[in-house]
Amino acid sequence: MSNIVTKRREPFRFMVWLGIASSVMLFTILLGAYIVRQEGPGWADVKLPTVFLISTVVIMLSSLTMHNAGQAFRHERFGSYRTNLGTTLILGLLFMILQAWGWRQMIRAGVKLEGNPAGGFVYILSGVHLLHILVGLILLGIALTEALRRRPYVDSFVYSVNPPNQLKIRLLTLYWHFIDILWIGLFAFLLIHHGVELPLSL
Repeated sequence: MSNIVTKRREPFRFMVWLGIASSVMLFTILLGAYIVRQEGPGWADVKLPTVFLISTVVIMLSSLTMHNAGQAFRHERFGSYRTNLGTTLILGLLFMILQAWGWRQMIRAGVKLEGNPAGGFVYILSGVHLLHILVGLILLGIALTEALRRRPYVDSFVYSVNPPNQLKIRLLTLYWHFIDILWIGLFAFLLIHHGVELPLSL
């Protein structure tokens, strides 16, 4: 019976890893295109808005709270689990707001999707990453809703000892850490090529 349950869970693990591998390939292609296009005509580096730096700090904090949520879930600290899960969701939403704010600053500075390809790549890279964040937020919202429906300790405990539910939290944590690390890598790449515009303009 245990083997049957394990086999049923494996497709979910495979799908997450397949999604991660596909995302890595996608961004590798985009970054490769960036490097090739950078040597072409019409390229003019644009400074990144400072708010992108702030959003990077926010996403790093969300990775910490997601880690804390996973630890709390495993050690049956369900109140802490709900708090950290909710905090991760809020930080993820804040990250999206800050990214949109950064786009607003770029638009006000005259950086558009068309025209200078450097600005276009910044929008594309950050925009595709935001789609990954949106998927993560949906999954976080589902997990938080399930946790809030099981506030009594007994209900939470029964939920936590169920192997499929344990796997679900592990995979959610893995995915969230991945998109956090992905953004840090993208931001470092863009920072090296563009730098950050100071001070922050509203």
